Amino acid sequence: MKTEISTAAAFVTRLLRAAGGIGEEQLRCFRERLQEALREHYKHHWFPTAPTKGSGYRCIRINHQMDPLIGKAAATIGLSHERLFQLLPSELTLWVDPFEVSYRIGEDGSICVLYESPQPGAKASKALESRNSCKEKWRTGRSSPSESYNMMTVSS
Repeated sequence: MKTEISTAAAFVTRLLRAAGGIGEEQLRCFRERLQEALREHYKHHWFPTAPTKGSGYRCIRINHQMDPLIGKAAATIGLSHERLFQLLPSELTLWVDPFEVSYRIGEDGSICVLYESPQPGAKASKALESRNSCKEKWRTGRSSPSESYNMMTVSS
């Protein structure tokens, strides 16, 4: 759970960093608070033997409403929900599951995998290969953004 939560928090922090205007110390504090909030929120909803169980509960969602866990972490560094909406995509879904962290920007965007680890005792799966092609897109920006949404591109 630690790696998955760290990956998710780092991703949201990178989105904030790319938008600019937030100091490194504030970003560090945000990331730590988000990790704490996720750990507490997921502690009774983490099932490594059944990774999809509880997936909806672990989903971090911005859909014209700010996810409360992101909002809580941002409040600790003085960022309002209004400011977060300026800095983060208006449509973001982040799935934090055992052995995988993935995201989608926009309702019709591609699902991109940020972190993937084989399940203990399971054979390596090739089912996600088609999604792996967008693993690095968050760094270089989307090649074909949705026409109905303003997409935010992130580069490192």
